[in-house]
Amino acid sequence: MKANPTTSSPGVSTLEKKKLGRIAQIIGPVLDVAFPPGKMPNIYSALVVKGRDTAGQPINVTCEVQQLLGNNRVRAVAMSATDGLTRGMEVIDTGAPLSVPVGGATLGRIFNVLGEPVDNLGPVDTRTTSPIHRSAPAFTQLETNLSIFETGIKVVDLLAPYRRGGKIGLFGGAGVGKTVLIMELINNIAKAHGGVSVFGGVGSEVSALLGRMPSAVGYQPTLSTEMGSLQERITSTKEGAITSIQAVYVPADDLTDPAPATTFAHLDATTVLSRGLAAKGIYPAVDPLDSTSTMLQPRIVGEEHYETAQRVTQILQRYKELQDVITILGLDELSEEDRLTVARARKIERFLSQPFFVAEVFTGSPGKYVGLAETIRGYRESYELRNGEQIEEMTLDLCVLTPNRIVYNSEVKEIILPTNSGQIGVLPNHAPIVTAVDLGILRIRLNDQWLTIVLMGGFARIDNNEITVLANEAESGSDIDPQEAQQTLEKAEAILRKAEGKRQIIEANLALRRAKTRVEATNTIW
Repeated sequence: MKANPTTSSPGVSTLEKKKLGRIAQIIGPVLDVAFPPGKMPNIYSALVVKGRDTAGQPINVTCEVQQLLGNNRVRAVAMSATDGLTRGMEVIDTGAPLSVPVGGATLGRIFNVLGEPVDNLGPVDTRTTSPIHRSAPAFTQLETNLSIFETGIKVVDLLAPYRRGGKIGLFGGAGVGKTVLIMELINNIAKAHGGVSVFGGVGSEVSALLGRMPSAVGYQPTLSTEMGSLQERITSTKEGAITSIQAVYVPADDLTDPAPATTFAHLDATTVLSRGLAAKGIYPAVDPLDSTSTMLQPRIVGEEHYETAQRVTQILQRYKELQDVITILGLDELSEEDRLTVARARKIERFLSQPFFVAEVFTGSPGKYVGLAETIRGYRESYELRNGEQIEEMTLDLCVLTPNRIVYNSEVKEIILPTNSGQIGVLPNHAPIVTAVDLGILRIRLNDQWLTIVLMGGFARIDNNEITVLANEAESGSDIDPQEAQQTLEKAEAILRKAEGKRQIIEANLALRRAKTRVEATNTIW
């Protein structure tokens, strides 16, 4: 520990004057600096550029050496804006790496990478600093005890539990909930565990600016080595545990991208966020099948926890395997056992969701902290459907209406709804969604009987076993005269053949599609 050389004194010592260089090139945040022979700075040394711009305003920019280019030149990355810098300006080699304040005085404060407070709360009352680049702890100092770190988030604690003092990665694309999940973890950990939470962010990739030869997908070839150096420093020793939770952006939701793929090898648990679950309105949108944990072993979590997690995973895996069949053929083509599996899986998806404290202001629902024991007990007592009797007793409240009348309003067992993205089957305990309804046939199951309703577009809302379908037009299949429907179809085909102009063709195609749907509704046998 020592005083920060970048901020200790506004003046320049005699020693520093002997280590002066000059800017040779500026490319955005990257500077090339030329030094006298024998005065080259070390890698990660801090350089300071002081002077005045063309308008006479003072400049104080700190840089970090990243490369030695040869010919007495180094390449450095500026830690702040380079506006006003010009070629030939003097650069001071501080002879030490960037350092930041440490100790109790830093708690509750916000710093930039230079260790300067940016929260408008005044200077930090500490003289103790530490360099940002340090060696990892020795292997003999590491802590090897295995214990669960409870988060209060059901899907995490049950299916991919975190290790106390371990490394956890949150993987997801843009807008699926990584930041909200980290904020909730900070909130829950502060309430349940205490300790100290440190939140850090990183900037953009600068490898290309430094002129490094890219490898796979444009990443630097040293990505794996640099990642390892960072991860080895984030570890638990016998003096204390550091539980690291890292949010990793997944480009284009591709987990095989080199950035997330390189991170996987260093983690004890991975929490993968699914865009599909987020689209269904299930939050947190954690994919229980893609998320993993080295802690989910009977000898660590116990037999009851392990068996419960395995049963949940088996049901969800079978549901995933049936997705293609449901998309192509619909729920009606599944066996009775598979239909019950689908119902169980959808019920489990809802069970694993929960409101967050940090999202209360947006959702209006109070947040909940659910302990691990309560999660296991709640699943086993209320949500584990062994033989499916409960599902068969459940019903849906369906209301189909148009702007002029109510077409159908009754309890049903199941519906198959035409949407813009294909048909979706809805059983009791379906996840809440709001979706656009396409022109097509709504199929309704009443015990062993099926009904059909022709829908001419609209919207549907599913929430808490209540389904409301607001259609532009709707007609019950039993009210359609088959002969009249066939005649209408033939007329629509004739009109389409004679249609001229773009507008007439579009209108004729729409009329033909409506006519075909009405004929299909009369020919459907259930």
